[in-house]
Amino acid sequence: MELRRLGKSDLKVAPLVLGGNVFGWTADEKTSFAILDAFVDGGFNMVDTADVYARWTPAGGGASETVIGKWLAQGGKRDKVVLATKFGAEMGEGMKGLSAKYMIEAVEASLKRLQTDRIDLYQSHRDDPETPQEETAEAFDRLVKAGKVRAIGSSNFTPERLKSALEVSQAKGLARYNSEQPQYNLYDRAGFEAGLQQVCIENEVGVIPYYGLASGFLTGKYRTEADLDKSPRGRGVKRMMDERGMRILAALDQVSGAKGASPAQVALAWVMAQPGLTGPIASATSVEQLEELMGAARLALSAEDLATLNAASAAQV
Repeated sequence: MELRRLGKSDLKVAPLVLGGNVFGWTADEKTSFAILDAFVDGGFNMVDTADVYARWTPAGGGASETVIGKWLAQGGKRDKVVLATKFGAEMGEGMKGLSAKYMIEAVEASLKRLQTDRIDLYQSHRDDPETPQEETAEAFDRLVKAGKVRAIGSSNFTPERLKSALEVSQAKGLARYNSEQPQYNLYDRAGFEAGLQQVCIENEVGVIPYYGLASGFLTGKYRTEADLDKSPRGRGVKRMMDERGMRILAALDQVSGAKGASPAQVALAWVMAQPGLTGPIASATSVEQLEELMGAARLALSAEDLATLNAASAAQV
């Protein structure tokens, strides 16, 4: 399995990251354990979650980390996993942001739920303009020096704020963001490509985008409004069912048909092939679904394939 270095850190990860947002939500504990086992046994290593998963469900925030922690405790596979989690999204009254005080509370809570003594990649879930970047950087640096965190990353940052955070860390000799987690896929390209991608490339910041399959739209299972009831995530897909979205699905059908692959595999392989990308995050609710996703890492797209997909997904054709 090809391993890619995450930014300038010493972390090396396979080009597909397992998303933990479904654990404790649409994947119960038993299914989640099976998915995690199959992922690691398949030669992949990075699992991404967040303390806020799944606050929007009866299970509540911390559910995903708790499931992963139980799996780590009984599976003996901690050293095979690059464990990534995030903090900063609202967990409750007064429990949000990137202040030093809250970071200490959040990391200890995550370590306890994950049943581990270290987090390999600890990420700011979203920017916090109310907290000075110097304060956040210094707090992260203390966690790294204490051995509780190996590397740090950002998520949902603008190009300007990521660049300024990197400058603060460099000026003060502190731990720096070695990854960024933006929304990026064949349908949602503009936000990342309009500046953020270049900042990441120029500063050697790894990129592990979420929604690599656009909430399932790029699997091809949503083609009419009647299909929206197929999944709890279907409601978020309706906005993509426009002329451009259908054009993208047609291109995915064309390339996947020629490759003997699935549209989901092609969509993820396209992300993997983009400049500066470390690997997309994708989640699965069954081992069978995971097996399909893992096949994306073994799929090589030609220049012609990439051109077909780029043309279909461009904002203007």
